[in-house]
Amino acid sequence: MFPKLLNSTIAFDMAQTMLAGFNRHYALFQAESAQAKQRFEQADWHGQQSGQRARIMFYDLRVRECVAQLETDYQARTQSAEVWHQAKLHYIGLLIDHCQPELAETFFNSVITQILERRYFQNDFIFLRPAISTEYIQSPGKEVESTYRAYYPLVTGIAEAITQILQDFDLQVPFEDLPRDVARIEETIRARAGGGSRAFLRQNFQIQVLSALFYRNKCAYLIGKIINGFEQLPVAIPLLHNDKGEIYADAVLCDEDDIQTLFSFARSYFLVAMEIPSAFVQFLRSIMPRKPRNEIYNALGLAKQGKNLFYRDFLQHLRHSSDHFRIAPGIKGMVMLVFDLPSFPYVFKLIKDYYPPQKDTTRALIKSKYNLVKNHDRVGRMADTLEYSSVAFPRARFEESLIAEILEFAPSQIEFITNPDTQREEVIIKHLYIERRMIPLNMYLQEAFDNPHTDSGDRKIERSVIEYGNAIKDLVAANIFPGDMLWKNFGVTRNGKVVFYDYDEIEYITDCNFRKVPQARNEEDEMSGEVWYPVGKYDVFPETFAPFLLGNPRVKAAFMRHHADLLEADYWQRAKEAIQAGYLHDVFPYEQSKRFARPQGESGALR
Repeated sequence: MFPKLLNSTIAFDMAQTMLAGFNRHYALFQAESAQAKQRFEQADWHGQQSGQRARIMFYDLRVRECVAQLETDYQARTQSAEVWHQAKLHYIGLLIDHCQPELAETFFNSVITQILERRYFQNDFIFLRPAISTEYIQSPGKEVESTYRAYYPLVTGIAEAITQILQDFDLQVPFEDLPRDVARIEETIRARAGGGSRAFLRQNFQIQVLSALFYRNKCAYLIGKIINGFEQLPVAIPLLHNDKGEIYADAVLCDEDDIQTLFSFARSYFLVAMEIPSAFVQFLRSIMPRKPRNEIYNALGLAKQGKNLFYRDFLQHLRHSSDHFRIAPGIKGMVMLVFDLPSFPYVFKLIKDYYPPQKDTTRALIKSKYNLVKNHDRVGRMADTLEYSSVAFPRARFEESLIAEILEFAPSQIEFITNPDTQREEVIIKHLYIERRMIPLNMYLQEAFDNPHTDSGDRKIERSVIEYGNAIKDLVAANIFPGDMLWKNFGVTRNGKVVFYDYDEIEYITDCNFRKVPQARNEEDEMSGEVWYPVGKYDVFPETFAPFLLGNPRVKAAFMRHHADLLEADYWQRAKEAIQAGYLHDVFPYEQSKRFARPQGESGALR
């Protein structure tokens, strides 16, 4: 129960300390995000990536700083429940008129759970649900740029409005050919929102554009929407550098699927300066209504808020569903135990306690691989993960076969307790990762194998093999060697994209030695079933991939048509040398067909 009186000065001081800790965190987060504009202008691509990685670590550092200060100044671990209840109420009061209240509540949760180290069910100490509304937030007492700008092309003229939109971002670098880009953008807008004729543009026709550009690696994205009567279209315009340091508009993306791909869970987080992040999220939801809010917060680099919202959605789903957690369909992994809830579009992965001899690894090493992916450029080909500790599940919702599986392979990761609030038995999973559920590629292909003499089956195999090879090549461009490239370690998304999701054997391309298999010294070597030549820990022999990947003749034929170079050591070695020389390969998050034409011999630079 909450206290009737707020009479503890220590509680108020602790609340102020925690809010000051959060404000410091968000100020640093904003400063790093704002620097992305200057790095884009200077074409400092390696600096952009470094800033992106550094920002991910800010949150945990600030939480640890705040915990240490509360311990030093107030002996926080020794304070009574009454004091902590009052601290929470004082904190709520301090968030009135705050510009990031939802993020500050999540920061409070992170701090208090580290200090109190209480069981998960002590939800009265944390913000299990939001206390402060994020609707219609305005920054008090200072001038802050609006979340978005509105332009009325029928008043100023479409070309003039587009020109103003591009110039309002005040990029300190010249356009390659601004009139050309404006004409291309106008043509696309007229085709999509105006039917190609001014008569189709309603009187209230307007373009709304978020006031900050979205930066990721080599690209800056303008994000907005077109409103034409009852019609509303999303719009994203990627801005790139040419070889002379000038910028140009590379495309206009007006499909929801295209925008969702930009904000995919398999892509790196954006750097974007936001005074009121909830307003940005609300705008983005208006153009991506199928995208969960937690994924949008994640895409904006606010991963802890994404985790918080995901867990709230998960609890809500549990309350309104009745199916059971089960062992996930597909081939079982050697180091990860995977389960799911059929009605919920995610999978839950926990690290096993025991591994077969061929898996020379440890729990700490596997965690480090997942952390690498979290901090790396995922180029649309590696699924982001949510990492949780001490997660409670209703015992009654588990299939007995799943409980038996966990007890056999990961007994250290499961605990059974009785919740004192509900008197119901709970399953505590001590550490797990949560990922978007995808169709395993081997299962996806099996459907085509089951139709061996149909055109649809052949087309499905062709598309899947092309996507599989493209996924590997995109990973190579991002300096990632997948390690285990079996089909079962890749998944197919709703949009048919192939994404890698098994990280326990990944390595940097630059750490690997790509070799050709040595020529046999004699007939005994050639006929030997064992490897007769020395193999180092990081040695990779691409030509040996074929027996493991291309057993099916239809798959092999498609693979050799499109990706035979993946079986050649020279391909991998050239990629390694380019990365070592500092080259950042181009990986586009939209189809080549969506790009505007470029002068022959030139290509955009984008990740």
